[in-house]
Amino acid sequence: MPADKPQILSNIALFGGMGREELEAIAARAVEKRYPAGATLFLEGEECAGMFIIGRGQVKIYKTSSSGREITIAVESAPSTVAELPMFDGGDYPASVSALDDVLALFIGKRDFFQVCRQHPEVALKILAAVGRRLRHLVATLEIVTFGSIRQRLARLILELGDAAGSDSFPLSMTHQELASRLGTVREVISRNLSRFQVDGLIRIEGRMLHIRSRQDLEREAETEL
Repeated sequence: MPADKPQILSNIALFGGMGREELEAIAARAVEKRYPAGATLFLEGEECAGMFIIGRGQVKIYKTSSSGREITIAVESAPSTVAELPMFDGGDYPASVSALDDVLALFIGKRDFFQVCRQHPEVALKILAAVGRRLRHLVATLEIVTFGSIRQRLARLILELGDAAGSDSFPLSMTHQELASRLGTVREVISRNLSRFQVDGLIRIEGRMLHIRSRQDLEREAETEL
């Protein structure tokens, strides 16, 4: 069944405030794409062809070293956008993006998006705000990877996932390997520290659900001296 493109666009902050007619005009330029879990949307170094709007599902943004080591920069959940920045700086995609689960995306090519910006200048301003938020997130990610022990960094990440879910009980969508990639370590270290958190009464894991049992103690674990 074809996606309701205007409805997807209406949930994206970049296009907030636009009427149905304007959204339909943009939707007419958007190409619907579907990706199964594990599929690649684009790879680092490829020429930037346009922007992806995530209408359903989750994607991870990651970089891979020459030795094959992977680090996850961010996880984006619908509704969101990826690849805004390279459209404007003329560069290639600076990182790779793949689907964490079944993803429905809308792709808008650079030329079409620039036409939207010319017709609606406020969209370009919202792009700047989105890029600013992403930059702040990257700085925070750098801090997480660089400073503190794995235990501290893992505690902070669990708190962030809970905040993003709006609950102290949420499905843990990332595997232990993906958590390790996010924190710049190995799967065994993540598994060991999650077990310790459970023994210490900070969290409880039931299947794919993670429950924060003591937010105060977890916040204490996450504190890092810079």
